[in-house]
Amino acid sequence: MFKNKDNTFNDIRSRSLMQWLEDMEKHEDVEVRGGVKLCREYLQYLMNENEKLRQENELKNSYLKKMAQKYK
Repeated sequence: MFKNKDNTFNDIRSRSLMQWLEDMEKHEDVEVRGGVKLCREYLQYLMNENEKLRQENELKNSYLKKMAQKYK
């Protein structure tokens, strides 16, 4: 009944961003090159935070399902 999520668009967008960051690493301006590291660290932080929130959401959903079954 449920299909797997299609992440094609997100994969393309992610690869495009990584390619752009690689190009910016070769930029002659030091500030731009330094910003690349900061951008990558921030992206990793956001991905970790997103995963943490997904796990919390799954835990809450499972708890609410158990409580709903208990009080039927």
